[in-house]
Amino acid sequence: MAKPDPGAQGAGDSRSQPERRATQLDVLRHHPVVLEQQAQRAADVQLRIADWITGFAGSMNFVYIHIALFTVWMLFIESKPWPTLTLIVSLEAIFLSTFVMIGQNRQAVFQQAKADHDFTEQELELKTNTQLTREIRQLTTELYNRLMDGRAR
Repeated sequence: MAKPDPGAQGAGDSRSQPERRATQLDVLRHHPVVLEQQAQRAADVQLRIADWITGFAGSMNFVYIHIALFTVWMLFIESKPWPTLTLIVSLEAIFLSTFVMIGQNRQAVFQQAKADHDFTEQELELKTNTQLTREIRQLTTELYNRLMDGRAR
């Protein structure tokens, strides 16, 4: 199988050679299931939004913003902030836990797809290795028989 020339510029490809090479290396570094998952997430607006929310909610910026907002709320906005603040925090927890479950479900689907792909590849390797072992045995037997026939003469 001929390998494509990494230096050759494709029709309509305006990227520089280092950019194309970096893209090729990224493709080679990732599992095919990872690439498929990334393509699905990039194509679906809802998944991109969910990724952004879970990424932001899992960051220290999220914590700092909440500390600042809750401090301002309790000190300056309401004299008795607890009922409203409790409601807001409870609703936020409901939504964030939903995004966490969405992420866990997607991770489970991803892990299953990767496991299925790996199983298929390992089965193919096993079949290939078994066939090669049989062919080596056959060649070894033929070679042995030729050598022994040559000695007998």
